[in-house]
Amino acid sequence: MQDFKAIAKEVLELEAKELLNAALLIGDEMSAATNLIANIKGKLIVTGVGKSGLIGAKIAATLASTGTSSFFLHPTEAMHGDLGMVGKDDAVLAISYSGESEELIKILPHIKRFEIPLIGMARTIESSLGHYSDIFLPLHVEKEACPLDAAPTCSTTLTLALGDALAVCLMKKKNFQKEDFASFHPGGSLGKRLFVKVRDLMLTQDLPIVHETTRLKDAIITMSEGRLGNVLITDKENKLLAILSDGDLRRALMRDDFTMDTTAYEYATKNPKKLDDETLLASDALAFIETYKIQLLAITDKKGTLKGVLHIHHLVEAGIK
Repeated sequence: MQDFKAIAKEVLELEAKELLNAALLIGDEMSAATNLIANIKGKLIVTGVGKSGLIGAKIAATLASTGTSSFFLHPTEAMHGDLGMVGKDDAVLAISYSGESEELIKILPHIKRFEIPLIGMARTIESSLGHYSDIFLPLHVEKEACPLDAAPTCSTTLTLALGDALAVCLMKKKNFQKEDFASFHPGGSLGKRLFVKVRDLMLTQDLPIVHETTRLKDAIITMSEGRLGNVLITDKENKLLAILSDGDLRRALMRDDFTMDTTAYEYATKNPKKLDDETLLASDALAFIETYKIQLLAITDKKGTLKGVLHIHHLVEAGIK
């Protein structure tokens, strides 16, 4: 009976070994490719067929999402009109492990006719792709993980990893920051953490606000109508003084001197936790809420005037995790 656990482990170890070996052989060609792509005025067009094409599409997507304008062009489609997508300010990254893929090689003379830079990625510079390339990124693989040493396995893994390495080099070159990443990923969970601000989520209308002289029984009515489990207590100038939570109310009920004939301020939490900058990221507000183990966060201006509130449920519903 075959031990598939051992086989899977062997495949991963072999692919990891090939990546580590390739890392030792990285040369100045990576710097040359990074500088070339960073300085083009147009887009980086990635092309390849078969498994190399699939990997190329992923590389193009990674580059596009990390600040380098890029798209994937299939060689066959290029020969039937899509070469019109290639501009004089562009550059091309062509991928073929053998360096001899027929469909790819056919379009290379036409790409060179545009007099734009061509970066090649293949096993050897002695290949047809290598000869056409202005910059060549070698794919050093001693053995595929495929037991027949035929199906692209280690070679596609290395190609993908080199694409990631190129993308990271370009991010460093362009000083690509998390705010830049957020602008390209506004709908994803990471983008939400990096892009959505407190002011985008905080409530500003119909807040459960009472005056510092409001009687407790009236404050409880406001708390129930507000549906936030809290009452915000302000002075005449709308400066936040305290917050009465349902937890404060329960603790008050346990006191021997508890009475309804007093103000809500008497039992409220004075000087509650608050933020005075609504431009902060919502993810930072969530970290603040979790640190202090509160559910409702008051948002004020620098002078303490109440601007709105942010409930932990608002953050969860918006996907800020």
